[in-house]
Amino acid sequence: MAGGVKKPVNIFRLKNLGEPKNVFNWRLWFAVISFGLLGAARGVDEGLISGAFNSKDFQRTINYSSYSESEQTNIKANVSAMVQIGSVGGALFAFIICDRIGRIWATRQLCILWIVGMAIFMGNGGNLGAVYAGRFIAGLGVGQTPVVGPVYVCCNAVAEIAPASIRGLCTCIFTGFVYLGIVLAYFANYGAQVNIGDSTHARWLVPTSLHIIFAGLIFFLTFLQYESPRYLIKQGKHEQATKNMAHIRHLPIDDPYVVSEIEAIRAAHEEELEATMGTSWYGIVKEMFCIPSNLYRLYLSSMVQFLSQWSGAGSITLYAPDLFKILGITGQNESLLVTGVFGIVKFVSAVICALFLVDVIGRKRALLLGISLQALSMLYVAGFLTAVPELGVDDSYVLPAAERGASRGAIAMIYISGCGWALGWNSMQYLLTAELFPLRIRALSTSIVMTLHFANQYGNSRAVPNMLLPTGQGGISPLGTFWFFAAVTIVGGVWVWFFVPETAGRSLESMDRLFELPWYKIGLRGNEDAERKDEVFNEKVAVAGEVEHVDVVDEKRPRGDNLA
Repeated sequence: MAGGVKKPVNIFRLKNLGEPKNVFNWRLWFAVISFGLLGAARGVDEGLISGAFNSKDFQRTINYSSYSESEQTNIKANVSAMVQIGSVGGALFAFIICDRIGRIWATRQLCILWIVGMAIFMGNGGNLGAVYAGRFIAGLGVGQTPVVGPVYVCCNAVAEIAPASIRGLCTCIFTGFVYLGIVLAYFANYGAQVNIGDSTHARWLVPTSLHIIFAGLIFFLTFLQYESPRYLIKQGKHEQATKNMAHIRHLPIDDPYVVSEIEAIRAAHEEELEATMGTSWYGIVKEMFCIPSNLYRLYLSSMVQFLSQWSGAGSITLYAPDLFKILGITGQNESLLVTGVFGIVKFVSAVICALFLVDVIGRKRALLLGISLQALSMLYVAGFLTAVPELGVDDSYVLPAAERGASRGAIAMIYISGCGWALGWNSMQYLLTAELFPLRIRALSTSIVMTLHFANQYGNSRAVPNMLLPTGQGGISPLGTFWFFAAVTIVGGVWVWFFVPETAGRSLESMDRLFELPWYKIGLRGNEDAERKDEVFNEKVAVAGEVEHVDVVDEKRPRGDNLA
């Protein structure tokens, strides 16, 4: 608003109005579930690919037996991880697509990429190149899902469709569908193995069709949804934005609640335009890396992606049937059944943690508790494999009866590690990224972090099959792999204790105050310092009588460094 005084944004009006009962209607939940289903994309793939690849018919189709043992390991790693490398590209351009063509059309195009990729994979005709290409193209679509879905349901700055009081729950629905996809995929593999057998293409084609089913369902549901009001405001379509918001809220277009929400979205959009006005991409990059508080936030979110992915939980999900076999589960059917139960454990844990723990005990405590469970689990499994080093190395080795109790304990520990992952790293790798960045660098920073997320996921997924090989074949063996996971998890816990501040319960303005201390004090003393500054800030507001309208600019930071 050049040449004039900027009108303060009323951040209390919506809170004072309260949320009418009408806003919690079937249209809202239908929209949340429709876009939450995008979370199933990753879950379905993580749960399906290892079981489908292990199908003897699939291996016959690609002439798997004609390759050497080391080549087979690399092929399996490439097929499993190809979706992740495609997802790197998908995450890179998802933000641009969302803002250029809207949330609805962004969802449709990613569904088309997803379907086309899986169609190529399923119709590979024995061509390994087609298998790779299909999964890469599908990855371009799957990689956009953790951007498009949460952006529609809940934006970092202003609600897109979710009312403030249930925004966390709506976001958790997206995460929950990831685990639901994993459960369905695990049991689809198990059901196909038991009921179809392993002599026809249907053994792996039927489970893989879950991809087509979910993508087709989501594509169809987009025609029953309304475009995001925030996107319409960005396009200058204020009247249509108001109509859509009123429809979703099930209120008249002139209802004070609807009017206030639209006003808040417009104010946030105007502030976003002002914050980035006249700033080149070079200026944004310079601000990201040259301002210490911004650089620390980028460091935090990047380390979260690195430590979470290399703690091993993601690869355990991806290669669960193989890992359970290593730990003493014999038989394809039994391995798939135990894997299915593992999926249920992770799903239930994710729901319980998301609804009752993360927002109750705080981000940092939840993260440390989850890491502790994961570390104890990895240490037990690593110790068990050290005691029985032949497992996973010597195919002819039969587990002695005396060791079967310890084997069942190791399997139980894999389940516990899933609980720890759901409570800790899995939630925090998204929450911290969403909460940390200032408005001016938010889009670029989030894009970089999500690219790192998929790059590390690809690296871990690609490396694990080779890591599991015996040392004589260039690997570090199963016991070495789990000691590696344990070490990374422990290092991650120590890092979180010293460097990660508590972000729960803070307004976005208050979030900035966490990063005003020197970098080495933020993790341990950032909250205490921020609380003192909160008290000073609140006293100033009370004295100035500015409870109704708050518009603070910290003179110590460059313009735009505070969150909207």
